[in-house]
Amino acid sequence: MFQLPFPVRDANAGSGDDALGQLPEWDLSDLYASEDAAELTRDLKWLEAECADFAATYEGKLDRLDAGGLMECIERNEKISGIAGRIMSYAGLRYYQLTTDGGRTKFLSDCQEKITNFTTPLVFFTLELNRLDEEPLVTMYAENKDLARYKPVIDRIRALKPHQLSDELEKFLHDMGVVGDAWERLFDETIADLTFTVDGEELNIEATLNLLTEQDRSKREAASRELARVFGENIRIFSRVHNTAAKEKEVVDRWRKMPTAQTGRHLSNDVEPEVVEALRDAVVTAYPKLSHRYYELKRKWMGLDRMQVWDRNAPLPIEDTKTVDWDSAQTTVMEAYTAFDPRMGELAQPFFEKGWIDAGVKPGKAPGAFAHPTVTDVHPYVMLNYLGKPRDVMTLAHELGHGVHQVLAAGQGELLSSTPLTLAETASVFGEMLTFRKMLDGAANQTERKVLLAGKVEDMINTVIRQIAFYDFECKLHAARREGELTPEDIGALWMSVQAESLGPAFDFMDGYESFWAYIPHFVHSPFYVYAYAFGDGLVNALYAVYEENPEGFQDKYFDMLKAGGSKHHKELLAPFGLDASDPAFWDKGLSMISRFIDELETME
Repeated sequence: MFQLPFPVRDANAGSGDDALGQLPEWDLSDLYASEDAAELTRDLKWLEAECADFAATYEGKLDRLDAGGLMECIERNEKISGIAGRIMSYAGLRYYQLTTDGGRTKFLSDCQEKITNFTTPLVFFTLELNRLDEEPLVTMYAENKDLARYKPVIDRIRALKPHQLSDELEKFLHDMGVVGDAWERLFDETIADLTFTVDGEELNIEATLNLLTEQDRSKREAASRELARVFGENIRIFSRVHNTAAKEKEVVDRWRKMPTAQTGRHLSNDVEPEVVEALRDAVVTAYPKLSHRYYELKRKWMGLDRMQVWDRNAPLPIEDTKTVDWDSAQTTVMEAYTAFDPRMGELAQPFFEKGWIDAGVKPGKAPGAFAHPTVTDVHPYVMLNYLGKPRDVMTLAHELGHGVHQVLAAGQGELLSSTPLTLAETASVFGEMLTFRKMLDGAANQTERKVLLAGKVEDMINTVIRQIAFYDFECKLHAARREGELTPEDIGALWMSVQAESLGPAFDFMDGYESFWAYIPHFVHSPFYVYAYAFGDGLVNALYAVYEENPEGFQDKYFDMLKAGGSKHHKELLAPFGLDASDPAFWDKGLSMISRFIDELETME
């Protein structure tokens, strides 16, 4: 069923002021006109009745269906998913626009509870599907081509068969889902409600994190210390949320006999554990030649004896401080997309024209950025917190890539359009790469080229190195929680162990940095999501190398890959490009692109 959207970028937004121009806001009327719209009332009534009728028609009878009957059953289930997804998309997106509004919070909670209650009788569907023998299913696939199209999603459901509980327990866990969601909302609302005072100015978290990319070092330090102070004052809330979420996961994993805390994520991503471990090992092995080497270079460029945490995302001393207005950001990204393929520009254009982007930073708005696909008969919505730094342009390119991917995959239908997270990052990171390459080709001189290269390396380090460090932190956190309750100090120690290892010897760490795990939304909303960023970046680097080596016909193969949505395994999707993510050497190929960028930066010394 539908899950709420969540921020999908590390929340280091850019800066800006009134010179940004007119920033777009969402028009959610393509979903529903208002929370009391007649169409919404109609859909809720339909959903309640259809769920009850679906259960009455099929429960206990899946093993008696022929190919046509099973196909009809799946189509009805898919329509239920679509209506439920539309309702929850509307409620969730309104909530993320203003998480501090009590009315929107109540509306979201009420919708969530209603849909949970309506859909509880449907829990039998996946349970009975998993009890079917494989041989009759294979026969039905051969008899009915429409049913055979759903084999990938059925296979993903059946992969969970060894971890399935009794029907009664599965229904209980389904009903209890709203309790776990309440902890997520507590996290979101706490983050959105935090205020920080820097140089006498009161700021929200986005604007404060933005100061970490300011040219003025004293401002960066002041922002870092204020972040540490406020996180520290609220650390017990964040610790309670993380302890509870990790314990809940441990209990469910134990009952499901999941061998590791990460197993559920690997299954939902349709990726083999050994592929993820090969990625993780390749990245950790590369720390010295990537992040350690780059930050030592940056330390010299900045004329520092030691780097501090507030220098990590600092602009270079040679970099001009500039604000990129919204129109310029749109032009840059659209030109890059269109230059790759005019079809890509055509797919991206409606996002800017039809209220599919919410870009401004506003009090109470959720931090970070995401692209939410809603349902396949509507369109995606992109959320940004745009403040005008060049990095914000890359975030726009990233989220727009998600949006284009979601539009293309919608043709697969509700059940097959959803792409595993590992592949979901492909189009977003590829969109960033296209935008970066266009900007690099247009560099006016060596200084501008150096600034662009350094910025890209830092983005790649944030996408690959930092996210794998996050993954290691989560692995340690969930393993430690299995042994008992964790104090804020315990969690802070785990955080510092991965930060020191990944950032390298150029850094000192201020008191209070041990609490910076507190604001990362992925740890709460979607445990172990983060390795998908590194997976996506490595995959895109390899894809882009193929594009550079042999551009003939690449665009068509790329569009076919995006259109496939979740209908194919990563091996099948990458085969036309001559790539295989299960080959350990594959990840070294992706990481070598980052290394080559650093090589070029070293030659500029």
